[in-house]
Parts: sequence; C-alpha cells; structure tokens
Amino acid sequence: MTWSEDLIPIERARTLDGLFHHRVRRSPERVAYRWFDRDTTAWRALTWRETAAQVERWHAAMAAEDLRPGDRVAILLRNCPEWVIIDQAALSLGLVTVPLYTDDRADNAAYILQDAAVKLLCIQDVNRWRRIAAAVGDDPWPLRVVIVDGRDAARERAAQDPRAVAAADWLAQADQALGSRADGEPATLRAQREGDPHALATIVYTSGTTGRPKGVMLSHHNILSNAHAALAVVDVYQQDVFLSFLPLSHTLERTASYFLPMLTGSEVAYARSINQLADDLRVIRPTAIIAVPRVFERVYRRINDQLEGRSALARQLFRLAVDVGWTRFEVGQGRTGWHPKLLLWPLLQRKVAAPVLERLGGRMRAAVSGGAPLPFEVARVFIGLGVPLVQGYGLTETSPVVSVNPLQDNRPKSVGVLLRGIRVRIGPDEELQVKGSCNMLGYWNNDAATARVIDADGWLHTGDQARFEDGYLYITGRIKDILVLSNGEKVPPGDMEMALGLDPLFEQILVLGEGHPYLAALTVLNADLWPGLAREYGLAPDDPASLDDPALHKEMLRRMRDALASFPGYAKIRRVYLTLEPWTIENGLQTPTLKIKRNQVLERYREAVERLYEGD
Repeated sequence: MTWSEDLIPIERARTLDGLFHHRVRRSPERVAYRWFDRDTTAWRALTWRETAAQVERWHAAMAAEDLRPGDRVAILLRNCPEWVIIDQAALSLGLVTVPLYTDDRADNAAYILQDAAVKLLCIQDVNRWRRIAAAVGDDPWPLRVVIVDGRDAARERAAQDPRAVAAADWLAQADQALGSRADGEPATLRAQREGDPHALATIVYTSGTTGRPKGVMLSHHNILSNAHAALAVVDVYQQDVFLSFLPLSHTLERTASYFLPMLTGSEVAYARSINQLADDLRVIRPTAIIAVPRVFERVYRRINDQLEGRSALARQLFRLAVDVGWTRFEVGQGRTGWHPKLLLWPLLQRKVAAPVLERLGGRMRAAVSGGAPLPFEVARVFIGLGVPLVQGYGLTETSPVVSVNPLQDNRPKSVGVLLRGIRVRIGPDEELQVKGSCNMLGYWNNDAATARVIDADGWLHTGDQARFEDGYLYITGRIKDILVLSNGEKVPPGDMEMALGLDPLFEQILVLGEGHPYLAALTVLNADLWPGLAREYGLAPDDPASLDDPALHKEMLRRMRDALASFPGYAKIRRVYLTLEPWTIENGLQTPTLKIKRNQVLERYREAVERLYEGD
C-alpha cells in the first residue's frame, strides 16, 4: 500500500486534532507508537485505538480545569507517547500547546512560561519542576503543574506546592467520570471538533542565538499543509517505521516525525536516548529517521576514529568503497555514465557498506538531515556507503520545511526542491524570502519583531543567503554571520567552521575577524583526545598553561590549514585560542538546538579575543 491509498486529506482533517480523529477511525488496530518501558525493561506498543483512549483521559482531566479555548498548555517531556497524547488532548479542547526543551536552562523555561502565560504545565518529573519553580519564583504562571513520572515523589511535592499534582492522581479523577459511560469507547472516535484550521495551534519558542527566544505562532493549517506538501517530494508508506530521537519540541521533528506519519498511518518508535541510539537502531530497524547534521557528523567522526586504529589496507578499502559507492550513486541519479570501477561494488558492498547499513537497522529507506547545513564530505561518505541521505531546509517560522531533496534526484550540495505551494525570491544581500501557507501567523506578543521578518506583501525574510538554480535551492550563508575584515574582505565563517569541525580534535570552533586584518579562531578541543595530544608534545594535560604552548598552536594552525585547503584564499586562520571548556546550554553558550551563541561566546572570551589581535 502506498501513502496515497491511506493518506488523510487535510481538507477532511481540517485541524491537527481532526487528523488524529480520522487516523483512529481509519486504522484503529494498527500500531501507532512504540517505546521502551523502563519499568518492564521491554519495548511496548500502542495501537491507534489505545492511544485514543489515553487521549480521552487527558482530555477529560484538562476539561475539569479552568481552561478556555486559546489558553496555553506547556509540555516538557522526553519523546514518548505521552507527548503526543497530551498534545492531542489539549488541541481537542481548542487549547494552544507550548513545547519546551528538556535540556534547556531553567531560567529560559521560566521565561517562556511567563511570556506565554501558560496555565497548565505537563512536566516529566519533580526534579525538573523544582529547578524551574525556583526560576519562576512568585510569578503566577503556570497555574497547574502535572508531574508525569514518579507518583510518590510527585505527591510529596504536591503536599508542599498547591499548584503541583501527580499525573496518576489527576487522571484518576477523570477516570471516574469516564467510567460512567455505557460503551467506554473513546470520544475521539465519536465526534470531530469543529475547529478553525487557521486558528493558533502552537507557540514554538525559537532558541535564538541572541536575546530572549521569540514565540513563533503556528496554525493548524500551517503544520498540516507543510506535512502534506512534504509527501509530494518524499514518499512515505503505511508500512514505514520512524525512529524519533530529535526532540519533539523541535518543529522539524514534530511536523516530520509526528504529524506526517499520522497523515500516512506509519508507526513511530521513540529512541531511549542519543547514547543508546545505536542499540535502538538495531532493535527497531527503522525505515526513516529525521535528524540534525550533528548526529551524522558524530557518526562520521566515530567512523574516522575507528579507521585510525585499523590497518592501512582497511583504510584504503574504506575510501575505495566510498569512492565507488559515490560513483554508483551518481550513475543511479543519471548524472554520469557507467565506469569500470563499478565492477568492484559487489565486493565493497559486502565487506564495507553492508556492515554500516546493518548498524542502521538494515532497512533504512530515507534519512533526512535538516535544521543546519550538512557538510558535503559527511553526506558523500554516507551516500557512498548506500545510506539514502537527503538534506532539506526550513525554519520554525515556516512550519518548518521549505525544501527537501527527492531521493530520485538528490543533489547533496543543495537543500532540495521547494515544497508544493511555497514560493521563494532572492532579495537584497542575496537574502532568501519565502511565501506560502507554511508561513507563521507571527511572533507571540511581539508585533515589532513580526514586522521586521514578514513584510507588507507577506514575504518572510529568512536572514539566510541563497541562490535558486535549476529548481534547486542552495543556502550560501547567513547575512548576520558575514565577517567584514578591515581590508574590506567579506568572509562567511559558517562553511569554514563546518570544515574545521570535521577534525575530531576540534569539538567546537568559532572563526573571528570582524574589523580585523586577519582571521582567528576560538577552539574547544576534544577532551577525550587532549591527554594523548598533550603527552605527544611533552605537556601536562592538567596544567591550563599547556593550552598556550607555541608548538601546540603551530600544529593546530597546520591542521586548520589542511582542513581549509580547498577554500578560497581568504580562509586562513592566523591565530588560535584553545580551551577545554565546552560551550553548552547550561553555561549559556549554546541553544537547545545546538547552535553556538556567537555574541555570548565572544563576550565570555573577550580578553582572549583581544590577545589574538594584539598588535594587528
């Protein structure tokens, strides 16, 4: 069965909760969700009918609160069926959901709760609420906090905190009301809410690299139309199994691994954690995954680390497999002719490529990378080994997908073709501007910011530089990230940072040079590799002064020069500052979506930057 035979038309669904209603009616006994139960240490499954029964419990519990359509409900949970269940219960009452990142700072979460005037917060556990409550202080929002895990600990907290309640107790009251119904069938199977497709469905706070996060307002139609349009580029089947590990608070995961599979009736399995992802891939054997480039980069670096310990012959065999596999890919895409070296592929596939694909579960049909640029070398390695990896582009403000590469005509240096119904134009400074049904309603409580991004004609100004060529979109940089050297040279640091980041020694890197005559770099070294490197240079790993060693700096600059060998002449790093302190969410130098907060890093290392440019 293809997706077209079981696809729910968005005109029938109308709203996101309407979509769920029709999916339950369409395939009630099919498996909807699979997750690892920590209590039984086994994988468990929920059918669509069973999911609907849980939605009805949460719906009844929320209905008993003093909530009105348009009120905000925040969700702070790891990826799990409860995330979808709570979201659907809220949407079915006309409420607006506000997703929060589980690993975000407490003060950021507190700010969002206050800014959105969240009335109800559903949170994973007591410890998370304790940290956020301290940041919330005496502010009134949220009015009610439902603690999902740990009934006893939640009850203890509830005894001290009048706004907190254990989910088990809260739902038990709803169960009593539901138990009085004669047939016991979930209400989601009986009637569809007459909701407005263009009404506000969710407020997603963007983890901005500067300033406070802004609340992106997305309607039911924004998300539904975006998920539906994606299916015209990448086929999805009812038999597909998605492995969900990108946080559901990330709009890409929510649209592509929650609502899109609901449209097609596909199964979604929730990974336990990034650390256990390798095991989950082998157990679940997904056919589709959605990820950010960082995930693929980590695997790429791990492969390279493992190759370092192998023989020269093994390394040469791997490189040959990637090279021949890439040629095979280009032939399959119709971009080049047959080559005799393809005769080697059956052997290379069996010895090199097949083991890699088996680690991904052995039946991967589509791996989508989005949220940030994917380095071409990383894409080339995966594609060369036979991984069907495609890159896309989007923004939270566009619900989020603007473009994605089709599997049958995949151009890895691009971010693909536009989704149906989306138009783009290239404005001043080569800025990409977008118009379509995916464009947000605006920023919550921030008309000025909305006016800066969406012009009077409805074009959304992305801030990204791009070119549009042969129907494919190419992102070339960020307007705000362009470094202007004192000699007038304009340098886009993003591509340089990606290339440098492929060296396993460089964990994080920031290229500098604004207003100066040359480029420099702030660099976080890989803490696991640092002791060995230090001993190689006769340095004490525990002595901070070792990071300032001139011979070490000379070697780091050499490695950077090699990594940037294919770049234009401007890409020369003259000086470097080394540190072992990672830039994290906790220390305020990284967003929950793993983007470096450039201004905050520069402020934190202001003295170091000044020393890098002494005497320039």
